[in-house]
Amino acid sequence: MAVLLQMSGSTAFSQTKETEIVHDMNPVVITGTGTYHRADNSPVAVKVITAKELQDAQVSTLQDALARLTTNVTTHTNGMGTFVNFNGVSDDYIVILENGKRVSGDDRWNRISLDNVKRIEIFSGAASALYGSDAIAGVINIITEDSKSPVAASSSTKVMNRGRFDQDVNIDVNAGAFSSQTSYSYHKADNWQLNSYQEFEEGDTKVLKLTGRPMSTAYHSHNLSEKLEWRINNQWSAYLRGSFYDYGTERPQSAISFTQKPQKDKSYKYTSKAAYTYDLHHRSYTYGGGTRWSPNNRTFVYLDVFSDNFSSKYNYWQTADEESYEETRKRTHYVNETLRGIFRLADWNKLSAGAEFVQESLSSHSDNIDFETSNSYNFFAQEELKIVRGLEAVLGARFTQNDNFGTAFTPNASLFYHIEGFRLRASYAGGYRTPTLSQLYATDQAKTSKRYTLNNPDLKPEKNHFFNINAEYSNTWMSISVSGFMNKIRDMINYRTMTTAEIDNDATLKSLRDDEDWKTIRQRDNIDKATLRGISTSVKFLLPGGFTLGGGYTLTDSKAETRTLNTKTQQYEVEETPVDKSVKHVGNVLLAWDRTWKNYHLNITLNGHIQGERYSSTYGYADGYSQWDLTTRHTIRLRNCTLEPGLGVENLFNQRDNSYWNSNFSTINPGRSYIASLRLKY
Repeated sequence: MAVLLQMSGSTAFSQTKETEIVHDMNPVVITGTGTYHRADNSPVAVKVITAKELQDAQVSTLQDALARLTTNVTTHTNGMGTFVNFNGVSDDYIVILENGKRVSGDDRWNRISLDNVKRIEIFSGAASALYGSDAIAGVINIITEDSKSPVAASSSTKVMNRGRFDQDVNIDVNAGAFSSQTSYSYHKADNWQLNSYQEFEEGDTKVLKLTGRPMSTAYHSHNLSEKLEWRINNQWSAYLRGSFYDYGTERPQSAISFTQKPQKDKSYKYTSKAAYTYDLHHRSYTYGGGTRWSPNNRTFVYLDVFSDNFSSKYNYWQTADEESYEETRKRTHYVNETLRGIFRLADWNKLSAGAEFVQESLSSHSDNIDFETSNSYNFFAQEELKIVRGLEAVLGARFTQNDNFGTAFTPNASLFYHIEGFRLRASYAGGYRTPTLSQLYATDQAKTSKRYTLNNPDLKPEKNHFFNINAEYSNTWMSISVSGFMNKIRDMINYRTMTTAEIDNDATLKSLRDDEDWKTIRQRDNIDKATLRGISTSVKFLLPGGFTLGGGYTLTDSKAETRTLNTKTQQYEVEETPVDKSVKHVGNVLLAWDRTWKNYHLNITLNGHIQGERYSSTYGYADGYSQWDLTTRHTIRLRNCTLEPGLGVENLFNQRDNSYWNSNFSTINPGRSYIASLRLKY
């Protein structure tokens, strides 16, 4: 991954009412090794998005921030939600952390409020040795602010077209050894559609029918979190934390759509029906706590316990024949208990080691799972070594014992050479992804297509080899970075259609086919693999007059190998395609201007995101597109508070995709929109 150590500009108002912008070229990072380093001394490359960059861009969600401010991340939205693609693979292969603690479960992207974020650290590459399952493509760590003031409060409000509204409130209290951090966020948006037609094929002709299915579904969400901390003495501290998240869709209840059914005379019959009969309601609550013990400045021991409880429900609407009612779709429960230590054994050595227990449980009506659970026991260690001046190494490994797949061993190794402003890094790491309980135990009966899906409790974990090389140079006014990577993923889980011989040799399967007339019988299996190669470059310049100019480009060449059954020959054939949802070319551009007059500071930022075609294994290629956003932020420093009104234009050139509904949309942006925001800091 191309790693640009982002220059963060922060505005300070002096007591003499003179102002200046401080550009921090070298932030502290922790994600790459699990230990603190200045970015230019980190043995592995970590990209940083600063709070200033987030506020200047006026982004609302974590997905938007990553897509607009990096070139390694793209997003894709359809009727099931917004999905993130990182270096060519889906977000199933990304670990998300908040202050180093894993964010698990569904809707994890939407549970992060950006208003109180100090920085976002992005580590590109496999990192299962440190972070366990799913760390195949990378790790994203959101670091929040930790105010030291007796009382600090902030409120951020943002309004945009299409009923989009964001409200965030943060209150920090510090009273001696006790501190409290409270955060609340509310987000909503209306339905929108750019094309009200769905396209059907009738031989060589096409038929258009009106559809009430929106391109983007209306929703509202609430997210409340609390953290309490006690600094018992210089050696001990403890904390408790918890959160509550509530999300609901607001789909159009009166909307209709059409279904197509072929007739015996080779014509087609179109039948109108309710586009939706229910809304989705997601709810999650988390709780946890931990302690930190540091008897001296060379030993740090941490104990963390965390639980995430998620439920998803169907809220069926009232009809002429039936009252409204609610039906549970699924429930998940995630528990993580980690004991780890960091030990500075010598000036040239730093050891990180620990043990982790992970338990996951699932009950799912839609997957026909009453209740299933999985336990993982993990032991990990990592050594940071200073070999000679300017040359460092990192060696680490994780051993995993899992109830379902047995054992796994995951290593990592890296070398880091630095002299003056030059840095050169090379690394190898393995990663793995534990099969989900749904993949292991779900069964499905698709009666319309006469397809029966079996569970497969013998699935193995998906694994990968990740190689990365990175070169950087930076000084007080510029930074440039170039990276190349290769990611080889094996044992990927996909659906495998069972052969006639397999069905004939199993009485149960034979009965399903012959007695119940299932045309296709399949199960999930470790049958696919993928290879991704890429190169990323990024630059940033601090120019005279308060101007900042930056940009980046990422080229990702991906190849997926998928095994499919030829029903005539009963032989499996390998099909090679790009990886699903991957984008080959992605670029971004940043131009900003900062100027201060006494107690007033102005920032004007132009952000451009440009990407090529996006491949879909279902729909083919979506067109490329570009989006340019122009934002202004005004900072007014008063005696006890700071006002930050903002105005801007999203999608300056009105780039839209008005394809027919159910297309592979390049973007679901509704077009040119106007932004008004206000941030208050006390």
